Amino acid sequence: MPYRKFGKNDVLINTMKAHPKSEFFIYSGTVYYNSRGIQTGQFQSSSANPGNIYMTPPGYISLYEYNIDRLTGSDGKPNPLIYPFIVKDGSRSSFSIDGTETDSDWAVLEAGDLIAGSYPQSASISREYITTPSGTCHGDDTDKTKCGHNMSYWSMRTLLNHYGTMSPHYLVSSSYGADDSEDGWNKDEQDLNLIHIPSIFYGSKIRPGTVSLQWYLTGSLIAELKDERENGELIQVGPYGNNGSGSVAGVVLYNEGFILLTGSWMLTDNSFTGLSLDLDGGTQRPKWKYWGAGTRDGGEYSSHGNRGLLSASFGLSFEGITKTEVLTMYARAPRGKVNYSNNPTFLKYNQEQLTFTSSHIYEENKNRLIKNTVSSSYTNYEEDFKRQVYISKVAVYDENKQLIGVATLANPVLKKEEQDLSIKIKFDI
Repeated sequence: MPYRKFGKNDVLINTMKAHPKSEFFIYSGTVYYNSRGIQTGQFQSSSANPGNIYMTPPGYISLYEYNIDRLTGSDGKPNPLIYPFIVKDGSRSSFSIDGTETDSDWAVLEAGDLIAGSYPQSASISREYITTPSGTCHGDDTDKTKCGHNMSYWSMRTLLNHYGTMSPHYLVSSSYGADDSEDGWNKDEQDLNLIHIPSIFYGSKIRPGTVSLQWYLTGSLIAELKDERENGELIQVGPYGNNGSGSVAGVVLYNEGFILLTGSWMLTDNSFTGLSLDLDGGTQRPKWKYWGAGTRDGGEYSSHGNRGLLSASFGLSFEGITKTEVLTMYARAPRGKVNYSNNPTFLKYNQEQLTFTSSHIYEENKNRLIKNTVSSSYTNYEEDFKRQVYISKVAVYDENKQLIGVATLANPVLKKEEQDLSIKIKFDI
């Protein structure tokens, strides 16, 4: 087949913008993502392997969705796990297995040895409760790692001041009027509740105006936060008339995927005694700075705290913003062209292929007939011959005529000689 060049308007590049929604429900230290629980399969469904087909706990998402419904263990088992690997060479490339690898681990390997990684890789939200955001540096010691700083908070401290133009509640320190004090606040000295959201859940950024956090008690909603002003402020919006309604309990870092909660007012009145969490060295009533307790935060709760934790559940929902570059190409088959095929079935069967051949000459039979593929509505009757082909694949080449892709149609498409035909090829970049 001859090459055909794309026309001026045959290649288009567009950006597809979407808003994927994520919902998390947290109960008794277990996270559920988009109401998805344990899904069983052929290999991950028996009593010996009661796990999830995604090979991840509930609330996690598999980054590449490798090793779906497979068996763990040795390679001798059916359907074993796949894993990434590289060969040791002079580039000093390796996999970080658990973050504790040293140069000595690299040195024991010989050139040509395989360095194996592991799948699946997964991600989920997590909570970090910070009671000492900022430490104190003494004298000329400028090493901030020795000053007792919380590095998660310290790394975003400049960002908080940067976003202060959106809302004063981002600022590290302010006299604007704190949530529970008229004298302002200083986040360096506050208890902070930092929620980590991996970017795989939201894409390029969290969509402003879509963040919602709920605190439930025995199934009843006792408080909810929303960023209804779309400026990052998390405002307590319900239930109406509840303690703290209308107050700002924290902020959202849309681009970085963090939620920082500072609200320290009680969400229930003093007469309620059923939801005490063993935090801060004692039993505390529900406050926004305790939201999501047990969400991969490494906390250890006493038996009394566990009873309180079992009566509490938490919800988080938001939409993301994803941008995908989409390449669209139109492969055109004009009228009167693209009516020949290299498929051997294009020619009539059982014809002489050669007219003459010798040690010097190879001459094909130029009188070979094309098979008539025009269907007839009558039995034992052949319609008049017409030039037509069935297009099943479209190959795409670069300017150097090197094959860069092949688009296969689900079903071959009939192209008649008197027709114009366009095939739309579309894929994400």
